[in-house]
Amino acid sequence: MTLDGERPPAGLLLAAGEGSRLGRPKATLELDGERLVDRGVRMLRDAGCSPVLVVAGAEPVEVIGAVVVPNAGWRAGMGSSLRAGLAALPPDCPAVVVALVDQPLVTAAAVRRLIAAYRDGAEIAVATYGGAPRNPVLLGARHFAAAAESAVGDRGARDYLRAHPGLVTRVPCDDVAAPDDIDTPEDLAAFDRRPGGPRAEG
Repeated sequence: MTLDGERPPAGLLLAAGEGSRLGRPKATLELDGERLVDRGVRMLRDAGCSPVLVVAGAEPVEVIGAVVVPNAGWRAGMGSSLRAGLAALPPDCPAVVVALVDQPLVTAAAVRRLIAAYRDGAEIAVATYGGAPRNPVLLGARHFAAAAESAVGDRGARDYLRAHPGLVTRVPCDDVAAPDDIDTPEDLAAFDRRPGGPRAEG
C-alpha cells in the first residue's frame, strides 16, 4: 500500500515520431495484424494502468481505450512528447508508466512488475534487461514536474534518472519482455522472422 491507496498508475504511450529511418510513422505500423499503437495501449491496459494516454504527432490516430494527446511540437523529439503526456495526466494521478510505441516485445507482465515495485514503495521503477535500464519506466507523481523539465531532444526522462540514481529501483524483466525496437526496415524484417511471430503477450 502506498500513500496514494490503491489508485492505479496511468499509462503513457509515446507514439508521436515520424519514423524517419523506417520511412513511415510507427504508430500505425502493423505487426501480426495489429497496429503498434493499439498493441501498446492493450499492453498498458492489461497491466492495470488507468487511464491510458497516447501522445500522437506525425500521424493523427484514433485509439479505442485511450485518450489521444496531440503533440504539435513532436519534431523537437521524444522529450516534447513526454512533456505533453505528463501535462495531460489527471491532477490526482499517483504515478505513470511510460512506454514507447516501437517496442512491441515489452509486455504487460513487465509493467505489472514495475507497478508491484511502486506498491512496495519505489518512487521510480525502471525495467532492466541484462542489467541495463531501458523501458518502460514508472514515475511517481512527485517526479512529474522535474522529469518534464529535464526532457529535451530525444532523451525523455533519461537525464533525470541518471541524475537521481538513488531514487531509481531497477526491476529485472529479461524473462518476461525484451526492449528490441523497430527503427529501420531491417528491424521490421527481423521482427517478422521471429519464431511464433511478433506479438508479445503477458
